[in-house]
Amino acid sequence: MFELLTTMVERLGIIVTIAFILTRFQFFRDMIYQEQLNRHQQYTAILFFGFFGIIGTYTGLSLSTESLHFSRWASDLSADEAIANSRVIGVVIAGLLGGYKVGIGAGLIAGIHRFTLGGFTALSCGVASIIAGVLSGYFHKRHQHIKLKSALFIGALAEAIQMLIILLLSRPFEQAWTLVEIIGVPMIIANGLGCALFLLVIRNVVNEEEKVVAVQAQKILRIADQTLAHLRSGMNPQSAQAVCQILHKEIKASAVAMTNMTDILAHVGLGDDHHRSESPIQTQITLDAIHKNEIIVANQKSIQCREQGCPLGAAIIAPLKLREKTIGTLKFYFRSEKEINNVVTELISGLSMMISNQLEIAEADRAYQLAKEAEVMALQAQISPHFLFNSLNTIVSLIRLDPTKARKLLVSLSHFLRQNLTVTTHHVTTLEQEIKHTKAYLTIEEARFVDKLEVLYDIDEEALLQNIPPLTLQPIIENSIKHGFRNKEYNCIIQVMVKKRNESIFIKVTDNGQGMSKERAEQIGKELLHSEKGTGMALFNVNRRLTMTYGEEAALKIKSDIENGTEIAFSIPYVKVAK
Repeated sequence: MFELLTTMVERLGIIVTIAFILTRFQFFRDMIYQEQLNRHQQYTAILFFGFFGIIGTYTGLSLSTESLHFSRWASDLSADEAIANSRVIGVVIAGLLGGYKVGIGAGLIAGIHRFTLGGFTALSCGVASIIAGVLSGYFHKRHQHIKLKSALFIGALAEAIQMLIILLLSRPFEQAWTLVEIIGVPMIIANGLGCALFLLVIRNVVNEEEKVVAVQAQKILRIADQTLAHLRSGMNPQSAQAVCQILHKEIKASAVAMTNMTDILAHVGLGDDHHRSESPIQTQITLDAIHKNEIIVANQKSIQCREQGCPLGAAIIAPLKLREKTIGTLKFYFRSEKEINNVVTELISGLSMMISNQLEIAEADRAYQLAKEAEVMALQAQISPHFLFNSLNTIVSLIRLDPTKARKLLVSLSHFLRQNLTVTTHHVTTLEQEIKHTKAYLTIEEARFVDKLEVLYDIDEEALLQNIPPLTLQPIIENSIKHGFRNKEYNCIIQVMVKKRNESIFIKVTDNGQGMSKERAEQIGKELLHSEKGTGMALFNVNRRLTMTYGEEAALKIKSDIENGTEIAFSIPYVKVAK
């Protein structure tokens, strides 16, 4: 009995080999991870595990119940012979991984084959193979992986049931009893161990591959996180140098380089004494990768470095693309071809795609910023023609009556117009300049509305050097005059407050005009309105420029009640300015 057990355990090496081969097949991986196999996958699994069961039969030991002599390999059997085998392993694994359909299918194939070999246990062993498929299929769990101890128990149980069926169906009973006495315990132990060992090998191989993939994915994500900030400025010598240093540290290659279509942008690692940054591309293989638009693996002979004794013996050259057009290469150098394997090649292929995507994102971001800046300039450049005409009419009427005042108004109008034209080329101005611009506007308005308008200022000197988008304050005050004081003949008061509060600058414009409903106050600045009194374009533009520059935290906050005036406030971040 012990000799039989030892021999069967030795032959489990065949099971281990088959288990390893199975991990190479996609259908088998699907059995491990998919909750349900499609029909094609089921047929493939049935055929494979049925064949596996047949191998288990042929690798068994035939036993003559008369002579009690074992033959090393099983073939055609005489009437007194039976087989101590590992057929049940293939059937049990089929059921555990693929479900009862796959288990029964594999059991039918293996069982029918066993029946054709003959021997007094032919029928009982054939039936037992099918029952093993049913049993293992019953223990199949869709949403859980099979545990090793479960495989051990089910394999041993299936073999124990086979021993029972032999006793029930095989005749003469004395031979069946003798057979079970000799092979029963060794087969139960060996086949239970075989099922667990089979599953262990599969799990270890697959887990190791998954670990490799996980490590590579983690590495790529770490590289992406580090390189993104540098590539936002595009592909230039500075960003390429930073990226190559990161890649050289993470990939452990002998050297890493980046090129554009004609020049080496950066080279980090061995060979940097002659593969110099910002010099023409030296190797023909790099130009070939650019022209062919594909990854090239090169040995020392094909690299054809111009420097004798160059330590770089192999390279992987991957194209960098922008909108499917090659714009350069990413190169990883190694000392020899032995250091290059499929994992390294796939990793570098993924890195070239990632960097190409980052370059596309950087270009799209630059295009968005340009469009954003163009929109801000267009919003800033708007001047009300009515204000211009009214101002000129006021100056004309004062030329004879009060030439000095007319001259001052012309100076104020000149300053106002100059500021409006200047903002088309400037993204920011200081609060000091913005207040001067606002005062120039108010000087003109006060001349038009004599003894009607009064402006009060409460301004922190510390805030005057802070930057702000041009034409932010003046449109808010203009809105108060045009709409708040539309029907008011006297006592029109505007209060302008600029204060530093913690880490922000708080700006508020308050008037005592006619005000508006709360519903309208909530709409103004957020959308254009359809009204005879105005569309709210000026405040909409101001609000949009503030949020585009500083974010939603800087949006206009408007409070108003009918006949109780309007308050418009906003905050911008405080930035310490060197004096």
